[in-house]
Amino acid sequence: MFDFNQLQTHLNRRTFLSRSGVGLGSAALGSLLTRDSLAVAKSKTVTTASDGLPGLPHFAPKAKRVIFLCMAGGPTHLETFDYKPKLAEMDGKPFPESYTKGQPIAQLQGRDLKCQGPLTKFRKYGENGQEISDFLPWTAKIADDICIVRSMVTEQINHDPAHTFMNTGTAISGRPSMGSWVTYGLGSETEELPGFVVLTSVGGRNPQPIASRQWGTGFLPSRYQGVQFNSTGDPVNYLKNPAGITDPQQKELIDAVRKLDRFRNQSVSNPEIDTRIAAYEMAFRMQTSVPDLMDLSDESKETLEMYGAEAGSGTYATNCLLARRLAERGSRFIHLYHRGWDHHGDLVRYMNTCCGLTDKPTWALINDLKSRGMLDETLVIWGGEFGRTPMFQGKGGAGRDHHIKGFSMWMAGGGIRGGISYGNTDELGYNSVENIVHVRDLHATMLHLLGIDHKRFSVEFQGLDTKLTGVEEARVIKEVLT
Repeated sequence: MFDFNQLQTHLNRRTFLSRSGVGLGSAALGSLLTRDSLAVAKSKTVTTASDGLPGLPHFAPKAKRVIFLCMAGGPTHLETFDYKPKLAEMDGKPFPESYTKGQPIAQLQGRDLKCQGPLTKFRKYGENGQEISDFLPWTAKIADDICIVRSMVTEQINHDPAHTFMNTGTAISGRPSMGSWVTYGLGSETEELPGFVVLTSVGGRNPQPIASRQWGTGFLPSRYQGVQFNSTGDPVNYLKNPAGITDPQQKELIDAVRKLDRFRNQSVSNPEIDTRIAAYEMAFRMQTSVPDLMDLSDESKETLEMYGAEAGSGTYATNCLLARRLAERGSRFIHLYHRGWDHHGDLVRYMNTCCGLTDKPTWALINDLKSRGMLDETLVIWGGEFGRTPMFQGKGGAGRDHHIKGFSMWMAGGGIRGGISYGNTDELGYNSVENIVHVRDLHATMLHLLGIDHKRFSVEFQGLDTKLTGVEEARVIKEVLT
């Protein structure tokens, strides 16, 4: 059994050990900390996994948590939520140069640009006649629950920087992700599971890779890093004990490491040591809580069929059900990526694939949250990193290129007015022209619903008060709030 008092006496008698044995230990620990910033050392001391910043939330929140459904690759707004009769009328005709001259275009730069009309039909749903395409029959069933934002704009036209911008509010790599910002400010409602969890699935055309830095902490303490759960196999790497190691033995080891780290921290007062201690303890607790989370045997047959979920399948459907289970257990930010929406060609085929994999599970998630009384306190966001062009691109059939000047997303749940559409693009679906919503406005609105004033939520980094919403003016989209 580890005797900490005996060790401390030994160290006091022989300062050599504090310079060699413990010194070597601190060097090893230091190697773990070199990637982690001390930017918040003066503002916060890590205590428990559920700890948030003093003084937050700034006001009463309307949402307790966020589930962000990222359709990675950029779904086309013109075949989902933004019907353009004029574009249909001009199908096959030259696209007006007045729209595109001097504008960034990804793969169509310098090409002969022609209009591509909608490749499916749209119908009106819900009390207010929300226009939703035939690709999304299940989303159409929740038309009165969702607020469709048809006037989104972003600043990066290629996938990885566009994801970086959507996730961090800047194209600069290495900045904190929105999930890290949220858990840094508000903490988590659980000490048994991570406050920020990432789940990924694939299906569709050309699934783009998603770098783990998209859920990184940047200059925030590393304890706010998103934890990716694997789609298949062990949900978290190295979660199981090594062969021959029992839970009591593992706990004894964790206790010993914690005592050594805390002894060292009496000298250096490094908040990242507290972070590592919390991480070791969380990992130990997760050895019980994660298998329980992933075990779907307590779900009814009706629920599994509603989602189309199957334990261990790694599908978007299963991830949606896991998102609800994580929300129930207190995780603060749950980010799902479905990779496969990069439809440069053969758009109809791949829209059928992607929507077939995601449409019904998304409906199921909203319905499930609603039936359990959780939707009112859960903000759900659906969308990709950008939209697609109104111009034709053909690679194995009609497709569309990347587009940043106008695209659609939707929100539902905590504090959002359901059954409305907000903003508009022009008659060809190229530019957002009415009630334009920048990505930073989306971030400001998300933080507002969580009870955070984005203008007062910052961390000093390299001499600047750095915010998720950046230095430019961002606004809360009050028109879409209840």
